[in-house]
Amino acid sequence: MATTTASVPTTQGSKYLQQLCKHWSHKLTVEFDAAKGVVTFPNAVATMEAQPDALLVTVETETPEDLDRMKGVVANHLDRFAFREAPLPFDWK
Repeated sequence: MATTTASVPTTQGSKYLQQLCKHWSHKLTVEFDAAKGVVTFPNAVATMEAQPDALLVTVETETPEDLDRMKGVVANHLDRFAFREAPLPFDWK
């Protein structure tokens, strides 16, 4: 299992995670509320947690190759919804 986490500085984390979860809920399994969202992709799970000054994003996959691809998918989609703040800084660890 490959996992990475980023703390993305924003005061709009709750708004972005809800928008993104609603967007993905049309094709994927999604559970979310104002504080946390979990999106299950065919090859990954993305978890987002809203904090007062950041959005914590965790991506888990089976392989490192999938992890690299899914980091880009999540970051690109978040940047679309956060267009006023984009590009958001993702410091994946």
